[in-house]
Amino acid sequence: MKNPHFKMSLLMSVTLSFFLSLTGLLSSMQFTFPAFFSNFVISLIISMMIGMFVDMKKITDSFEKKCNIPPRTMKARVFDTFLSDLIYTPIMTVCMVTMAYVQATKHGARLFYPAMLFKSLVISMIVGYLLIFIFTPLFVKIVFKGMGEKE
Repeated sequence: MKNPHFKMSLLMSVTLSFFLSLTGLLSSMQFTFPAFFSNFVISLIISMMIGMFVDMKKITDSFEKKCNIPPRTMKARVFDTFLSDLIYTPIMTVCMVTMAYVQATKHGARLFYPAMLFKSLVISMIVGYLLIFIFTPLFVKIVFKGMGEKE
């Protein structure tokens, strides 16, 4: 596995899927291990699909260049994290909330979808931003160290 893009995508997908699934279920106060496992697996598949088609490095490098942001600075890291969060988190959140809504309403729950989605999206964007900000530099070091290269 010599492809750094794939390794980063896998590491970030597992991390985001795990913590966002956990956050979503805990915030709904409906946590069960089967629900967590199914949410995690579905979220992981969605996240990996995004990662296969979206090269975050190219996107962030392009935006940094257009905005004259020097690479490898705190400003670049904040900006890169925000872009990643805007691409991954809303897609994952909308899919997971929609699945939860459909499942709950099938069992007779009366829920207001926009409020449910808005609350989940706000929480997920904050948690997603923090996760991406913390784990991306760690995973970059792991990926490139494993390849015998420097970042």
